[in-house]
Amino acid sequence: MGQVAVLFRLMPQAVETNLEEMATAVRGSLPSGVTVRGMQVKDIAYGLKALLVSVVMDDQGGILESVEQGLARVPHVESVEVMEEGLL
Repeated sequence: MGQVAVLFRLMPQAVETNLEEMATAVRGSLPSGVTVRGMQVKDIAYGLKALLVSVVMDDQGGILESVEQGLARVPHVESVEVMEEGLL
């Protein structure tokens, strides 16, 4: 079984959302076996910023959906979108 790298874009509920707090909560929301490779804040428009989260996980059925659901439960996250996905 190989590994998969996935880049997620997390959009906050409001412009005022503290993305540092959101980033801290992301680490606790991930299932076991999923490793965060990096996070960065990206400007979107008119003061709105997104949190980009790069993770690595084993290539097994259902894990991507589990990670997506975990990220969606992070406080102040409006939406979660898979931006890129690839085998390592």
